[in-house]
Amino acid sequence: MKIIYYCYGSAHSSVLAAAIHVGKLPNNRIANKKEITQLPYYDKTKSYQIGTPFYYGQDEFNNEVYIIGMGSKRDLTKEILLNFLKMHGIDSNKLILVSALPYVNLLTKIGGNLSRRFGLVKVGRPLTIYSLQKVYFKFVDLVAEVKMKIRQFKANNSNKGNKIHLD
Repeated sequence: MKIIYYCYGSAHSSVLAAAIHVGKLPNNRIANKKEITQLPYYDKTKSYQIGTPFYYGQDEFNNEVYIIGMGSKRDLTKEILLNFLKMHGIDSNKLILVSALPYVNLLTKIGGNLSRRFGLVKVGRPLTIYSLQKVYFKFVDLVAEVKMKIRQFKANNSNKGNKIHLD
């Protein structure tokens, strides 16, 4: 199974969720600034990379975890992705798309824009970290929900063709 956490630019919330999912960040305490800034892709992706999936690691169920930025056209991007899989005979039942956007607040958006769009990294990056730390356990809960649904799916529906819907 492949899990894709998505957000606007694959630079902040999707990175945080994917890092928690694959164990690069703790799920029992709030990650500190250093832990977050050292994450692969955190506050580093460029606008031209929106739409590019990045491999983030493997979870304890041997699922591959990815991040992707979908910009402002999330519904269109998801539709294109699913149609591409179908066109190439790839089973979309083995794909889970998870929005990492529900807990992104105004401060995260401001920080992300300052850092990624305007190049004011020294101002924007600390704002994104601070704002995501404030809602860190909501991301932990999101990942826990994803993992619970994966366990349920594998236990009950692995051969029934059912899909996991998370967004």
